Amino acid sequence: MHSAVFLIEFGAIILGLGLLGRVAGRLKFSPIPLYLLAGLAFGTGGLLPLGASEEFVAIGAEIGVILLLLMLGLEYTASDLVSNLKTQYPAGIVDFTLNALPGAAAALLLGWGPVAAVVLAGVTWISSSGVIAKVMGDLGRLGNRETPVILSILVLEDLAMAVYLPIITALLAGVSLAAGSLTLAIALGVAGAVLFVAVRYGRLISRFVSSDDPEKLLLVVLGLTLLVAGIAQQLQVSAAVGAFLVGIALSGEVAEGTHTLLSPLRDLFAAVFFVFFGLHTDPASIPPVLLPALALALVTAATKIATGYWAAGRAGIGVKGRWRAGGTLVARGEFSIVIAGLAVTAGIEPALGPLATAYVLILVVIGPLTARYTQPLAAWFAERRSPGGRSADPVPDAAAALPEPASRER
Repeated sequence: MHSAVFLIEFGAIILGLGLLGRVAGRLKFSPIPLYLLAGLAFGTGGLLPLGASEEFVAIGAEIGVILLLLMLGLEYTASDLVSNLKTQYPAGIVDFTLNALPGAAAALLLGWGPVAAVVLAGVTWISSSGVIAKVMGDLGRLGNRETPVILSILVLEDLAMAVYLPIITALLAGVSLAAGSLTLAIALGVAGAVLFVAVRYGRLISRFVSSDDPEKLLLVVLGLTLLVAGIAQQLQVSAAVGAFLVGIALSGEVAEGTHTLLSPLRDLFAAVFFVFFGLHTDPASIPPVLLPALALALVTAATKIATGYWAAGRAGIGVKGRWRAGGTLVARGEFSIVIAGLAVTAGIEPALGPLATAYVLILVVIGPLTARYTQPLAAWFAERRSPGGRSADPVPDAAAALPEPASRER
């Protein structure tokens, strides 16, 4: 009986996602907000809470994030990653300064204390790699010239999590400096080792997984990705970072074949991830913290847009591409919820969890909108302000989509 209920629930979820995706396609709109609203409707405190399929949906959500980041990694070579990280690290510093400080300041203004300030700083700092990867794919921007800048910032944030999460875990647990330092050293060592292997031995890894049989290629790549992601997470490093670096390590025909085989799986599990996010949000907990969450969301949406605009400008991207880069970075998601969940479990501040949930929900809905409309709105305002009603920007759009072979030929 339990298996029958599970099949009915999960089948209804998948069917509903397909129908919502069709509606979004007709409206030429990202389906992510619709997936989230569906999760709210059938989650904790919703219209019809699910039961039998919830555990499977949770696992599917984790796989969704991993596949999103794997597919992002497949778009770029190891040399692309290293060169972008070397040139874009100042953008990581600007990103931290503009987006972590508002969260810390908000916690202090609310009287929550320094530990809660460190937690909320992480919530407002880290963009959602999963949401952003999905949005860029939906908008067909993976080949745009601003995309490497966006990916560099996301990778820097994910790698920074290897440092931040052990620190915040130690602060919340009140462990000794020695124990916290050991956890941090292990996390940094693992992240560095995975990056080194991906860059140095990428060709060997590609030969190992290469196969003319699509079934064998799918099984080996998927198994390797989940294995590396699981080991990375077990050692306090982001599973998303592990999956991304596996994608970076694969090259040539292997990358092309993997992209073709895994695209449908990515789309399925990515949709499940967004539903899962909504399932664990109690709508009743949002209204009491909605105003401070909305104010914080608006401030940090503006700071993320400023971060992307500055970073893309520094990389020589045209004005239109700068606005697109800024708008794309707005969404927050999985990491922010993980960070807030650690604080709630530790009992630091009861209101922190609902505030973080409302904050992320607002930005994960606004994020696809800013990604799509920031650049057109900026162009409209520039045209309105310029003499004679013509755009004041003489700079050609250097961020237009380029032929994909530049990033796919390994």
